[in-house]
Amino acid sequence: MVININRRTFLAYTAAMAGAASYSTRSDAAKARTRLILLGTGGGPRPRKASGPSAQVIVANGTAYVIDCGNGVARQLAFAGVPLAALRHVFITHHHSDHDADYGNLIWLAWAAGLKTRVDTWGPPPLQKMTELFFEMNAYDINTRIADEGRLPLIPLVHVHELNHGGTVMQDENVKVTAALVNHPPVVPAFGYRFDAADRSIVISGDTTPSDNLVGLAQGADVLVHEALYVQGIDRLVASAPNAATLKKSIMSHHTTAEDAGRVAQRAGVKLLVLSHLVPPDDPEISDQMWIEAARVHFPGPIIVGKDLLEI
Repeated sequence: MVININRRTFLAYTAAMAGAASYSTRSDAAKARTRLILLGTGGGPRPRKASGPSAQVIVANGTAYVIDCGNGVARQLAFAGVPLAALRHVFITHHHSDHDADYGNLIWLAWAAGLKTRVDTWGPPPLQKMTELFFEMNAYDINTRIADEGRLPLIPLVHVHELNHGGTVMQDENVKVTAALVNHPPVVPAFGYRFDAADRSIVISGDTTPSDNLVGLAQGADVLVHEALYVQGIDRLVASAPNAATLKKSIMSHHTTAEDAGRVAQRAGVKLLVLSHLVPPDDPEISDQMWIEAARVHFPGPIIVGKDLLEI
């Protein structure tokens, strides 16, 4: 496992790695071809200084597979050193704004940065309509750049695939992608995704309550990136919201506690659990060790608390 981390998160990450040290060696890292980079690890759409909303990228043989497109995903890819022109597939787990706010922007900006190849996008309805309306909204810029800068037309490059059921999504020379329906009411359908490459398997939970479907999807996976909620911090999170009571009820009804994320990881027999989409995000009263200890109630294996731009 290769981990690149910026200075800001080094100290917090050191604590997380204490639990994961036995998982990886440099020789393992040298052989790995498939990279996982967490681009945004905070839950919720509100812009924050310390963490971005949900996004991650899997890079296999130079091809980028982006899962979720929270605000700022294109800039996070630049920070991560992943060329926007390497974008080939975009997967949306569900339609909440902290997961899809920059879906259209990612494709548009990648094209403006030199993308000339096909991009396939995958996710629940109304992904097709969202894509069409985004291109309509930005037609002036797109058409101007085609005429003035000699760019290829953007719209023919983008192929949308709407998903309603779990199962095999796609397979190419690098990865096989499988989806499972997860439980995130009232946003239905919502999906988790599994990526099976030659060297490792990676599962992204999306947003969900503890899910038997996700346990099945993640069986024996090398890495499970699972959303996590820390119950004791929710009151602080909603304290200043005028809709505090309703917001708290909503958050509690369709997410997974860190303890239950550990239970899912244990049932699935995964090798490494990564906690992400942290709710509340960036709470100074919740240390990385507290997140880890909560998940370790049920999962004895290595656990990492996700940080933006962390490579695993």
